[in-house]
Amino acid sequence: MSNIKTEIAELVAKKVGIPKDKAQQSVDVVLNFLKEKLPPTVSGQLDAVLSGNVDLSDGIGLDDAAGLLGGLLGGKK
Repeated sequence: MSNIKTEIAELVAKKVGIPKDKAQQSVDVVLNFLKEKLPPTVSGQLDAVLSGNVDLSDGIGLDDAAGLLGGLLGGKK
């Protein structure tokens, strides 16, 4: 798992209150779904972000992304 995916999974586990292994599985399911549904160019950009080839310092924070994903997964409110 890439560092970004690991960070997202750890944040999801913390914010949603689920075990880290379940959070990792959830992140993988959601990311694979997105990659299948997104246009190839956008999917490629997602892969670039996940591989650490994009600077996220001026965009959405991982806390925000984890919170959004946690809400989708029905976590703590």
